[in-house]
Amino acid sequence: MAPLLEIRGLSVSYRTGRGTLRAVDNVDLMIARGETLGLVGESGCGKSSLGKAVVRLVAPESGSILVDGQDRAALRRRERRAETRRIQMVFQDPAGALDPRQLIGAAIAAPLRVHGLGRRADRAHAVAALMNQVGLRPELADRLPHELSGGQRQRVVIARALALEPALIVCDEPVSALDLSLQAQVLNLLRRLQNQHGIAYLFISHDIAVVEHVADRVAVMYLGRVVELTAVDGLRRPAHPYTQALLAASPAAHPGTSRIATKEILGGELPSPYDPPSGCPFHTRCPHVMTRCRQEVPALTNVAPGQDAACFLFSDVGRKDIAA
Repeated sequence: MAPLLEIRGLSVSYRTGRGTLRAVDNVDLMIARGETLGLVGESGCGKSSLGKAVVRLVAPESGSILVDGQDRAALRRRERRAETRRIQMVFQDPAGALDPRQLIGAAIAAPLRVHGLGRRADRAHAVAALMNQVGLRPELADRLPHELSGGQRQRVVIARALALEPALIVCDEPVSALDLSLQAQVLNLLRRLQNQHGIAYLFISHDIAVVEHVADRVAVMYLGRVVELTAVDGLRRPAHPYTQALLAASPAAHPGTSRIATKEILGGELPSPYDPPSGCPFHTRCPHVMTRCRQEVPALTNVAPGQDAACFLFSDVGRKDIAA
């Protein structure tokens, strides 16, 4: 079967006063129906830009985004409008994602109104049902966003995203603004809704521990490129040195223990996306850097069942260099 979402050679750039910033660089990804693909990496690695390109909040510089095999850019205006109903987004800051002067019920009903779905009475019933699905009391429909807690506001944003019965929801750091107890509640809510409705998620986060909890597969991004793509179980034996460093920096469940066998602390800073390094984008911080890394960009290569990594350590030449 064709994947629900297929991203082919996607690049996103921004032109600013400092020059051209390449936020996403030639990325290929797929998401199946009902699947959660976690997208993880440091701040500034291009995760949010990729998510915004999927929902058409930013225009790709090149590449294509296909939904059920159809290129979204090739759709006519009316078809494109209908297609937007299938992909929705949950933003990082629920307070910023809601109009502070708009009642909660009106905010949840807004997608229905914009797409001309149902009469006012029908929309009122739909709002009540959506609020019930996400665990909000019906009387909160007449409140303003500032009268709700952070967790309640994020539930409002999720209910609004559900209103059009999407096949895919892009979740951009949906729990990073919440405390740990609220994070667990929202993550459990997202999983329950997925089980009930078969929704697929592109789940964006800088926290690899959160991604481990919710994802079926994980794509690790660094400086605009995917450097590792693996089933979530593959994070127990990460292949790419950057993935290893992310896991090493993630808190362990038991103090004094390490998430991985060899704990290497990542040094240096993320290079400027205005002037990225030649060759492998990670070579300026990699403890295993070789001459080849400075000259060539490694492609994603299968290194284990269900696990790909963009690293020359897994080539025959790389093994010989390391051995030497």
